Amino acid sequence: MARITHERWKVYGNVFDAFTMNDLIKLSKQKHYDELVSPVSIGKEANVFSARKKEEGAEVYKIVKIYRLEACNFNKMYDYIKHDPRYYNIKKQRRQVIFSWVQREYRNIMKAREAGVKVPKPIALLHHVFVMQMIGDEAIGESAQRLKQQSPKNPADFFEKLIKNIALLYQKAKLVHGDLSEYNILNWKEIPVIIDMSQASPTDAVNADELLDRDIRNMVSYFKKHGVTTTAEELKKRIVGKKQTI
Repeated sequence: MARITHERWKVYGNVFDAFTMNDLIKLSKQKHYDELVSPVSIGKEANVFSARKKEEGAEVYKIVKIYRLEACNFNKMYDYIKHDPRYYNIKKQRRQVIFSWVQREYRNIMKAREAGVKVPKPIALLHHVFVMQMIGDEAIGESAQRLKQQSPKNPADFFEKLIKNIALLYQKAKLVHGDLSEYNILNWKEIPVIIDMSQASPTDAVNADELLDRDIRNMVSYFKKHGVTTTAEELKKRIVGKKQTI
């Protein structure tokens, strides 16, 4: 059973309500993890924790992402998801929107992995709780740093790897990340791994081009600060595989 009643978890009381506790226990009983260990990041929309699991006699660390049921901005979520053809019939009800938002992240990561994009492996989903692979040293629970905290040693090489992943996401998975920045790209041993895929939208969504343009501007701005010069027009052409304008 998931052990999450330790004194140190009381500070996260707004996360571990009865409904969430029940889901965490169910996921633990299903053998997706044994116990939560420590917070990896505490955000406005979701809190991310490391979790331990014994596999074949060895301890392996996972990630458990818990979306906030009451504190998250479900109106903002709805503004994104209502344009997604997969969710055209969604009603503007808090829990329905939040659960669909988390399901959307799971589906998007699955599609991205199938396309060969470097993203965490999804493991399990229940309502607003998402269990996934830890990117980093899974044996000791050392998670990879965000690009914001750990700049690449060779920005040009890192940039090329990242653009190949974004192009795969667009051309093969038919998705636009929609919120790409140094905050949701991990740097693990100089390999970019894209995270936070809940806002990713299909390329045929009415706002897909707008989201892509924003992602591109963010990447151009970040890598320019690190000595990699490109233009939004050049980058968009590489990502979509044909001439585009911004």
